[in-house]
Amino acid sequence: MASTNDLKNGLVLKLEGGQLWSVVEFQHVKPGKGPAFVRTKLKNVLSGKVVDKTFNAGVKVETATVDKRDMQFSYMDGEYFVFMDMETYDQLMVDRKTVADAANFLVEGFTATVAQHEGEVLFVELPAAVELVVQETEPGVQGDRSTGGTKPATLETGHQIQVPLFITTGEKIKVDTRTSDYLGRVNS
Repeated sequence: MASTNDLKNGLVLKLEGGQLWSVVEFQHVKPGKGPAFVRTKLKNVLSGKVVDKTFNAGVKVETATVDKRDMQFSYMDGEYFVFMDMETYDQLMVDRKTVADAANFLVEGFTATVAQHEGEVLFVELPAAVELVVQETEPGVQGDRSTGGTKPATLETGHQIQVPLFITTGEKIKVDTRTSDYLGRVNS
């Protein structure tokens, strides 16, 4: 249990019938009249739905213990992603639905943060940017470089993103895992 005065970003609360909500934002408000309160923006850990919720100041809220560990993605086993705990070498199978959009950027050997609550995997989190190889893209036509246009490129994971016209097949690029945006070339 924690008080609403102890809220901080990333804290996971157990509300309304055991649902897990992560604190995205919070603001303590002390109006001139009336009691103080805490305005929060909460994200449902499983569904990703975001809601605004107001708590009276000092109210007790139940917190959930979420175990976040860095794990290495090992391989695919059917519809399951197999991660290995780098400390214990235990393997953990996570279904595609839980991995969600992170699947677009996972390559064997990548390290991801796997969050669990009471043995259940809640989500898989990647760094903000990853480096991937362009598996296939159309060659740029001479003279195209000045327009600043983009073209589709398929990454080594099979995910397709837009890249500048000068990028070629086999190049390593940096990609934003939240937006799938091209961030730049990687100098080897």
